[in-house]
Amino acid sequence: MDRVHDGRLARLLGPVVKAIDAHGGNIYRVAREQHRRPAELCDFSASINPLGPPGRVLRALRNGLWALGHYPDPDAYEVRQALGKQFGLPPDRFLIGNGSAELISLLPGSLKIRRALVVGPTFSEYESAIRRADAVCTYSFAARREDYRPPIERVMMRLEKQRDIEAVFLCNPNSPTGQVVAKRDLLLLTGVLNRYNRWLVIDEAFCEFAPDHSLLDALSRCPRLVILRSCTKFFSIPGLRLGYLVGHPAVLEQVRQHQVPWSVNALAQIAALAALEETGYRDASLRYVEQERRRFVSALRAIPGLHVFPSAANFLLIELPSAMSAGRLSDRLRKSGILVRDCSHVPGLNKRTIRIAVKRRRDNMRLCRALKEILHG
Repeated sequence: MDRVHDGRLARLLGPVVKAIDAHGGNIYRVAREQHRRPAELCDFSASINPLGPPGRVLRALRNGLWALGHYPDPDAYEVRQALGKQFGLPPDRFLIGNGSAELISLLPGSLKIRRALVVGPTFSEYESAIRRADAVCTYSFAARREDYRPPIERVMMRLEKQRDIEAVFLCNPNSPTGQVVAKRDLLLLTGVLNRYNRWLVIDEAFCEFAPDHSLLDALSRCPRLVILRSCTKFFSIPGLRLGYLVGHPAVLEQVRQHQVPWSVNALAQIAALAALEETGYRDASLRYVEQERRRFVSALRAIPGLHVFPSAANFLLIELPSAMSAGRLSDRLRKSGILVRDCSHVPGLNKRTIRIAVKRRRDNMRLCRALKEILHG
């Protein structure tokens, strides 16, 4: 595996790396409020690979600065070729976007979806995108007593009864719960959707951390299956924004017609090409996250009152003791420079749930110490 920080790269790109390592949904706002630099905060709210960007990516960015003087390739031709080679699919099966968030926002309108079912609790952007397209959003919620395992059987039963549902949105592994749907269950779901000619949108943004659960190899059997993927989380480049949609070429063309020109910048395309060539980094990342997640879960479960849910991803959903709300805990941690994701407003979760990333061991232990102090100090 390439080292992330070698001498010359660290001197050239050190400030860039620090900004990427510290990135999170609200880290810049919190830094301004506390008169700190973003790199001084410990951000558990963004679930990014704790190993940082691969060295190959950093070198490619350094060598690719010439591209700043040119418009980016609007077709992202080389990235699509590289993805096709990696996954054994034709390049026209891929549409590249400015992060998967851009593609999520385009899907409901471009596919003319009027009523969608979201499997929750999950990422809020699906509902936002559906409502922006003037479509109706309904939910099928997982149960807390089942560790929020996605209710695929109930979803299929509902599809049998409600023929006006035109699409199902499912995140796998799911954020923020960390739960994963077995491939056999996904194939059963695609069978039901195929029967009624409905869309299945699967967000696999975190599937690099659970590669055995991807449905990419089922695309040829499911013409209305579209899969969202991301380079942001696994390759630790959220500041560059690159995601992609995988599906039937005619479907992707529908979406592409709604995409703004030059959506994906040149450096993001250069970084993606370098990242897709990584092999040792992938193996090291999977090993590290699996081992450190196990240690982190054990340390968290040793804190009285915390309930840690099972996770197949690089983050954990935690339920706090009855006397502590997620908002109150988040505020206390923020004052000490630690950010977590407050999930109290996620439909289907309660007011005591937070999501935390699996980070480097020293950071994980820092959070454990802070939680002990706040809850039992």
